[in-house]
Amino acid sequence: MLITGLDHVVLICPDIDAGIAAYSMLLGVEPAWEARSGGAATAVFAVENTAIELMAPDGDGAVARRLRQLLNEGGPRLTSLAFRTGDIGMAHHKLSRRGLKPGDITTGSGTHSTSGASRSWERFRCSDDEMAGIKTFILQPHTPLPKLPLASGSVSRLDHIVIDTPDPMRALAIYGGRLGLDLALDRTAEQWKTRFLFFRTGGLTFEVIHRLGEAHDVAAHDRIWGLTWATDDLALAHARLTEDGLDVSDIRTGRKPGSEVFTVRSGTLSVPTLFISHVPR
Repeated sequence: MLITGLDHVVLICPDIDAGIAAYSMLLGVEPAWEARSGGAATAVFAVENTAIELMAPDGDGAVARRLRQLLNEGGPRLTSLAFRTGDIGMAHHKLSRRGLKPGDITTGSGTHSTSGASRSWERFRCSDDEMAGIKTFILQPHTPLPKLPLASGSVSRLDHIVIDTPDPMRALAIYGGRLGLDLALDRTAEQWKTRFLFFRTGGLTFEVIHRLGEAHDVAAHDRIWGLTWATDDLALAHARLTEDGLDVSDIRTGRKPGSEVFTVRSGTLSVPTLFISHVPR
């Protein structure tokens, strides 16, 4: 299998300490990894099937200045996807043949800010233009993230990530044809004025949405829109976030049969966020 899952999604934020505080509260877990290098401070929150990496400017170098520029232009937001592969050389070859114009394979490493532990990986970046504007990396990690215990009411995994596209046929070509993700469903829901494309990889769903009845520039970029986190105890998660002072909706029935959800309206660094649980069949 070319792509084995989503290794992580990147969220840029102005201040790493404030970001860590916000996402520790939101997810109910501590970061598995923290590092400072090359003008960026990072913190990685790992769940069962993926991770979210917070990235903030650190110092005054070129990378820090670029991050501040991005934040000044659009504020905190999800910017990048890093897909995982078990064979970086084969992935580079295949995606070159499929027209994603990957850059060179590079080796990276990092050191934990407090423990001194080290990690390493290989990766390459696909062409932004070929990926409809979403910064996309293919990554082969050589060192796994530390596994931290999960408490009841915390997030256990990422249920799905939402991509907003002006051109669903382009999205089909990118995610299904070029990256080779499993297309599980292509459905138009007139009641919500949306066409949904559901792709599956590594135990999570890529939900690509196209809003019907709106004017679209098909040459415009896609964007990573929001995240839905799964928890094994939705009521406890709701109570925990309410007690922590976050603005959350009431628990309601989800669109997917057998699911319940609530919306988190604060403490997400501007990321549209949903919590979900599934009733076992």
